[in-house]
Amino acid sequence: MQRLRIRFSRGQEVKFISHLDIMRLWERALLRAQIPLTYSEGFSPHPRISLAAPLAVGVTSEAELMDILVTKQVSPHWLAIAASRQLPPGVEILGVYQIVLGMPSLQSQVRYAEYRVEVETEKGTKEIESAVSGLLSVEHLPWYHQRDTGRRNYDLRALIDDLWLIDWRQSYCTIGMRLRCDSGGSGRPEQVVSALGFTCYPESIHRTKLVMGAR
Repeated sequence: MQRLRIRFSRGQEVKFISHLDIMRLWERALLRAQIPLTYSEGFSPHPRISLAAPLAVGVTSEAELMDILVTKQVSPHWLAIAASRQLPPGVEILGVYQIVLGMPSLQSQVRYAEYRVEVETEKGTKEIESAVSGLLSVEHLPWYHQRDTGRRNYDLRALIDDLWLIDWRQSYCTIGMRLRCDSGGSGRPEQVVSALGFTCYPESIHRTKLVMGAR
């Protein structure tokens, strides 16, 4: 048995595909590529494929990570070539790496996600930088998220590790964000944008990195 980690990107073509559909997409692509996947036991066996952190619908990424288990040793280079031929436009394999079998699960290692967020604004650079420093200076920021199951109250500040202004041009700015992404909670870039005082929903949200670490 072998454990392989695939790093891949998700472009504009697939940004509205749900997490479940991405899992199905990968399962079909790997099967068509004749990758010898390992299956779970039980009444309804399924390929042992796991993604690091679900990507919200409408968000693009250059930092997606997925672990797969295969029944026999395969070349990471061969797997990348074979699987790439079966993937749709918008999904690109950026690297394949062998991982030690005994390593903790991929999901349990994710600590933060970094984003590049573009938003329309009439604010100048000084006003934006002031809003960023002001938000980072507070200890708590009560917030809520309306779900189908009801309202969920939480501390948004606890989900923000860092914020910075990347770029500004007339009517637009780009904000960098490092947000918590673990079993205790995940920061949502659009909510941080709102907390910074922007009135428009982000023009684009792009995940640039997943930060891993031990507990």
